[in-house]
Amino acid sequence: MTASEVSRSVATRREASRELVLDVRALRVHYATPLGDVIAVNGVSFGVRRGEILGLVGESGCGKSTTAMAILRLVQAPGRVLGGHILLNGTDLLGLDEKQLTRVRWRDLALIPQGAMNSLNPVMRVKDQLADAVEAHEGKQPARVLKDRILETLSTVGLPSRVYDLFPHELSGGMKQRVCIAMAVILRPSLIIADEPTSALDVVVQRVVAQTLLDVRERLNVSMILIGHDMGLQAQLVDRIAVMYAGNIVEIAPVQAAFDEPLHPYTQLLISSIPSIKERKPLRVTEGLTHDLRRPPPGCVFSLRCPHVAPECRELVPQMREMRPDHFVACHRVENWM
Repeated sequence: MTASEVSRSVATRREASRELVLDVRALRVHYATPLGDVIAVNGVSFGVRRGEILGLVGESGCGKSTTAMAILRLVQAPGRVLGGHILLNGTDLLGLDEKQLTRVRWRDLALIPQGAMNSLNPVMRVKDQLADAVEAHEGKQPARVLKDRILETLSTVGLPSRVYDLFPHELSGGMKQRVCIAMAVILRPSLIIADEPTSALDVVVQRVVAQTLLDVRERLNVSMILIGHDMGLQAQLVDRIAVMYAGNIVEIAPVQAAFDEPLHPYTQLLISSIPSIKERKPLRVTEGLTHDLRRPPPGCVFSLRCPHVAPECRELVPQMREMRPDHFVACHRVENWM
């Protein structure tokens, strides 16, 4: 291969890596209450590239899981999607009817749920639950072909063949979670949403499940959204990270840049909350609580708690700006500490 051919090949791979599998634009989700709408997701925009893992982080109640449910079109009443676009491989999911959505879910877009113990049918063997997913989308399969496919998928997520015939109550917590991963990948979707997949597991099992997710990404070149608030886990798994606060995305950056030089004050507080084994340092705690999501403050949503707040922060809504290559932040005062 000549030098020019090598250069073209590298450029092609780089371009493919930037191709968006998912493109979310100005997504808005509200929950109706007698005292007014709770603004759960407030016009968020982000993309997921082919083969990458995007981390979606923030404190509890910031809108991470609601964003995921909106992408899957699973927001339940009194919640409703008020606007925006969700483009999966170029198709706007918000424009699909239920029949079309049924074809897309699991085959093109899959979910690894937060609670594996509550997600598996306790009276069905693992093989039957995986078979259901395949035959619901691809029709009746020859028994031998279907068994081989299920065993191959179980092997992909690091489970022994004996799991094939077991019931969920016969599995450990980590094995149940990996069965849920197997169910998500068996139809080879282009995007998987993992909603806090390690939250109910001990640290040893967390490591096993995390490695399983990385192996699946490597083998299948699948894109993922990893939702959570464990910043240490995010640092080990994701390629880019999107930080949410009170229904807004305030920073999106490559994970190394986000941890080395976080630009938004809220991201800085999240990073500083990670304990260090090298030094003992005081925990930085910001004052106050998140505002009432029915009545957001004017200007920046973080202005009531930000240690760097200025008059303009209380008046003008900051827009996302690219401050470094592929590093976006919504903050008026970011130039002061760059």
